[in-house]
Amino acid sequence: MSRSGLFLSFEGIDGSGKSTQARLLADRLRGAGREVVLTREPGGSAGAEEIRALVLQGDPDRWSAETELLLFTAARRDHLERTIRPALEAGKIVICDRFADSTRMYQGLSRGDLRGKVDALHDLMIGVEPDLTLLIDMDPAIGLARAKARNTAEERFEDFGQPLQERMRAGFLELAKEFAPRFHVIDGARSPEAVAESIWATVSARLP
Repeated sequence: MSRSGLFLSFEGIDGSGKSTQARLLADRLRGAGREVVLTREPGGSAGAEEIRALVLQGDPDRWSAETELLLFTAARRDHLERTIRPALEAGKIVICDRFADSTRMYQGLSRGDLRGKVDALHDLMIGVEPDLTLLIDMDPAIGLARAKARNTAEERFEDFGQPLQERMRAGFLELAKEFAPRFHVIDGARSPEAVAESIWATVSARLP
């Protein structure tokens, strides 16, 4: 995919503050005169938002890890076609709250031993990685408490409990080593303002 824009993703366990930080970064970039598309996964396009409701709501055992993988990949493909690719080709900065690394963790590691299938589907149907991935590292107990305090309908993964979040944190840190050139780990145990400044220092050095 040819692109002149910049593709940024935020990753982390549930409750790590990545959604807040993605929004703060988007606001700061817009204030600096940049064209920004702030989006999320699953979601980010009309079709993908419909799939989001399927996978994030309901009983924890509603779907198998294999079915989740297919649903998330379908959502990501629609998101890529309708939102991400057009924005990058137009030279915009795309900030995505979660991308393929979350699937590598949730379905590839933590919900099932499906990493090979995750990567094969990604290569076949997506074929795109962010230019920079910001991983906000957070203690799983604190993150889960934050996530549950939101008290929304989209708590299916949080309902798996702290053990899943602990596996997720360890998996994300391993993923940061595997894809070291594009990952940057941010300490999320600080104030939102301090975290935002660390993110800005990292992103501003990558701006075209």
